[in-house]
Amino acid sequence: MAFRALMLRQTDPTNPKAAPVAAIEQVEESLLPEGDTVVAVEFSTLNYKDGLALNGRGRIVRDYPHIPGVDLAGTVLETTDPRLKPGDRVVSTGWRVGEIRWGGYAEKARLPGEWLVKLPEAISTRQAMAVGSAGTSAMQSVLALEAHGLTPDKEGEVLVTGAAGGVGSVAVAVLANLGYRVAAVSGRPETEAYLRDLGAQTLIPRGELSEPNDKPLESERWAGCVDAVGGAMLGRILKQMRYDASVAAVGLAAGAEMTGASVTPFLLRGVNLLGIESVMRSRAEREVYWARLARDLPMEKLEAMIQPATLEDLPRLGAEILKGGVRGRVVVDLRA
Repeated sequence: MAFRALMLRQTDPTNPKAAPVAAIEQVEESLLPEGDTVVAVEFSTLNYKDGLALNGRGRIVRDYPHIPGVDLAGTVLETTDPRLKPGDRVVSTGWRVGEIRWGGYAEKARLPGEWLVKLPEAISTRQAMAVGSAGTSAMQSVLALEAHGLTPDKEGEVLVTGAAGGVGSVAVAVLANLGYRVAAVSGRPETEAYLRDLGAQTLIPRGELSEPNDKPLESERWAGCVDAVGGAMLGRILKQMRYDASVAAVGLAAGAEMTGASVTPFLLRGVNLLGIESVMRSRAEREVYWARLARDLPMEKLEAMIQPATLEDLPRLGAEILKGGVRGRVVVDLRA
């Protein structure tokens, strides 16, 4: 039985760097990859990694034809996984779905049941994709900061970089809801009202932190940080962390090199740099993330993040997200 999907095909098989062409196609279910569970996909989303895949960048996709889409949420149609049953509402993030395996930009997906998490009652499949990989990474970052001693009564604000993006938006909303004083970094002045509505108390222009300097340390300022940017900004932020504070590093939109960074914050202030890897987390870990999101992410704030889209919109939005032009969370309706 055929279903609709956004299919990527190579324009020039002899040139692996050539951008693929995306088109809506009818795909036979028999072509789906192996797995013990078939899901009727209701919603997907758009992550930075999806933008790379749609534009043939970063070697995200290496085999064509390919259905991208890192995240998906829907209802189980059939399964042999003993922990699942038909009718269960499930979500999948990570596991290189949408990269080396066909992903969520399709009306159906076949996956190992181990990669699927049953959604908490409080979260719909649409809301799950407003969260997506970005949101679970944000929650994982908050949990890592908490595990290293961050509490709402700590002196100083918690900094969130790339605050208007997917990771940043969820991090701001969760941290503010938990009672933290949140400072949000954004390079887009037009997002100020949006970020304040999410709970940010202080707005920091990106230019204030984006330039490296030669100082080994700067004045102590931040009680914690969720950093989705990396690059020179992360190098600056580390120098401004308070004693024993931690930074959860979850992105590298500004690059992988921490220009101007120094080991001094680690040695003289006991600063911790926490790497957040969200792709290969176990089902048990993901269940914790989703339970905390159901508890700590205000659904009315989540709604404000949503930019609705269809499969037809994705090539355009995929180019925009690479330019930093997408605010909040794109939610792709596969039923439209």
